[in-house]
Amino acid sequence: MQMIKLFIYKLKRLFHLFKTGFLRGLMGELQYGFPAKQLKIIAITGTDGKTTSSTLMYYVLKSAGKKVALVTTVAAYIGDEEIDTGFHVTTPDAGDVQRFMAKMVELGIEYVVLEATSHGLYQHRLWGIYPEIAGYTNITHEHLDYHVNFPEYVAAKALLGKAARKVVLNADDTNSFRELKKQLGERGDDIATYSRADRLPNTISKAITTRFDQAYNQMNARLVYRIAKLMKIDDKDFVTGLKNFPGVPGRMQEVGKVKNIRVIVDFAHTPNALESALTSLRKELKQKKSKGKLIAVFGCAGLRDIQKRPMMGKIAADLADFAIFTAEDPRTEDVWSIIRQMKSELGDKYNKVATIPDRQQAINYAIHQVAKSGDIIGIFGKGHEKSMSFGTAEYPWSDLTAAQEALLSLDPKKE
Repeated sequence: MQMIKLFIYKLKRLFHLFKTGFLRGLMGELQYGFPAKQLKIIAITGTDGKTTSSTLMYYVLKSAGKKVALVTTVAAYIGDEEIDTGFHVTTPDAGDVQRFMAKMVELGIEYVVLEATSHGLYQHRLWGIYPEIAGYTNITHEHLDYHVNFPEYVAAKALLGKAARKVVLNADDTNSFRELKKQLGERGDDIATYSRADRLPNTISKAITTRFDQAYNQMNARLVYRIAKLMKIDDKDFVTGLKNFPGVPGRMQEVGKVKNIRVIVDFAHTPNALESALTSLRKELKQKKSKGKLIAVFGCAGLRDIQKRPMMGKIAADLADFAIFTAEDPRTEDVWSIIRQMKSELGDKYNKVATIPDRQQAINYAIHQVAKSGDIIGIFGKGHEKSMSFGTAEYPWSDLTAAQEALLSLDPKKE
């Protein structure tokens, strides 16, 4: 069965070569005059941290006086225009990528920071894109429903590095560092690394830890700094970019605090991201010597990697004081079936978990009935997204709005 899945997976690559690469990418290049050749592209990929790293890179380049555009999972920022890149999509369609690039050239933009996904790379959506530098955040368990197994997932990510002039790898990522180096072959000085063990200038180290409390975001900043040094960007411009960086919608975003209950929305939808987010919030409680509890609200997407469901359920039960499992883009799957899979490895921690399929009701329950003064509620999985998929349709949805409404009804005066 695994061999059949792998065979079909390999056929998909060939199918997309014609459908996406030739018919969309190549046609787009011909239509717009090969715009990518007139731009310097910095591409960032990985399982988690892509959007934060890409957006920070954008602000660092702006601080250095560069004319720069940005394309991420949240939106494309080209000049003064913000363009929605689509529902649940990080890398836009190959034709749209060429159209975006053409607009950038027309506006006199020199640099582009591009967030790249494994799907986009494997499906030739980045046709004609040859980055000056490709940066990697990390590669952990995700998308194995599509890529069949972890080695194939790493191989898809490696496609970006193979197309790039220089590559920056996370030396601390034990899951993929060696395999990526093997995939990229003998590149010598074209492969640079970054690590938590790297000694940074005091001003840089202080600026990073001042801006980011979370260990994973500090690593994202180290990646951006390593790329900046390859681009010969001055340290003061990096620090300015770090200070100007406003954060990314739906990434550890504070919704508000009512009756001393903090609510945070985050995009964490992988085992690694959920573990990192909960660990960071737990650390905050300890640093403040708070007796408050950590409450997690999240689900797992339908028609996506089923292997991560019990993993994420166990992580929440282990790291949070209480977890509420709910809907998260169930698509055509039964939400109760998804939740049962999330609960399959809880062991003796069933009493730490509640199941409420309706996401608004789950958020309301966490804020109105579970949380007490001093507690932190983390709502994970949707982040910046503005829709949720039920069946084959997308319906308007925002975790931020849902949490704000629940807080407001808790105390209309918002103490």
